[in-house]
Amino acid sequence: MHRFKGKIALVTGAGSGLGRATAIRLAQEGGAVGCLDVVLDSAEKTAAEIRQSGGTAGAYHVDVSEPASVRAAVTAAAGDLGRPSVLVNAAAINKFGHSHAMPPEEWSRIIAVNLTGSFLMAQATLPYLLDGGGNIVNIASNAGLKGQAYLAAYCASKGGVIQLTRALADEYLDRGVRVNAVAPGGMATPMQKVAPPKDADMRKIQKLITPLGISDPAEVAAFVAFVASDEGRYMTGSILSIDGGLVI
Repeated sequence: MHRFKGKIALVTGAGSGLGRATAIRLAQEGGAVGCLDVVLDSAEKTAAEIRQSGGTAGAYHVDVSEPASVRAAVTAAAGDLGRPSVLVNAAAINKFGHSHAMPPEEWSRIIAVNLTGSFLMAQATLPYLLDGGGNIVNIASNAGLKGQAYLAAYCASKGGVIQLTRALADEYLDRGVRVNAVAPGGMATPMQKVAPPKDADMRKIQKLITPLGISDPAEVAAFVAFVASDEGRYMTGSILSIDGGLVI
């Protein structure tokens, strides 16, 4: 399968988890991939793995919450690889906690990375997408579709990503740019190591678990690849759950 042959994709959070799995999947399908991450060593490991498998990839440092960092990373990747036609916003952070005790700076950081970061990356990449077409896949979450205790900031940020997706899809509907969001449930990623408060009501925590258990990032990456490919051309403004039935 070579759905991304001749295409350049930028993937944030490419150093681990779903971002890494997505970067590898797009490269396996023939795409040249810009691996963006706040931890440059991790992005370089992903890019090196792609190159060792015969693909094309570069690694770029980015703090998605900082406009200057975003512009520099997108410009560098486009200069090295060519015009991006795909952007996958997978960078995200999370932390459990009681809302009444959450430090304001913690709230602000989660919103800045998950929501503002998705906007800034889209803003920096859109001029390339408008010059020849392309699409954006935002990684939302089932947490953006339903309430989850002890995750107020994460839920708010991912709910914002969903509305950002719809707004951008509408704005660029007639300009050759598709924008969609994939909303995963639990995945076997480093984020799963984030622990709930010790005094958490476990009945509320159990609501996060489905009969299908935790997914492998590669499963979700395969779905992201479909959405980002030309096979998904009739899809824009869609919020697509892949969460083991969590929001049934």
